Amino acid sequence: MMIPDGADRSPVLQEAMRELEAAIHDARVAFDCIGLGELDRAHTSAVTARIAIDAAMTAMQAEIVRPTTWPTSGPDNPDVPPPILT
Repeated sequence: MMIPDGADRSPVLQEAMRELEAAIHDARVAFDCIGLGELDRAHTSAVTARIAIDAAMTAMQAEIVRPTTWPTSGPDNPDVPPPILT
């Protein structure tokens, strides 16, 4: 499977991609361990896969709510103070 490197993405999305790659690896290890009858190791790998997925979700949620532009002051947005000019 070809996984993009995400070089043109924000650092937060790059981290989400790394976490998802780790989750894929850990899920495969868990799958293989179940086939080998190593249930304790499979459980550990499944837990670490879930933690990696949770970390990726947190990073993506942070990126979703991040403003793409800074709010500006003016009649449309009186809550933002005007810039300080020196």
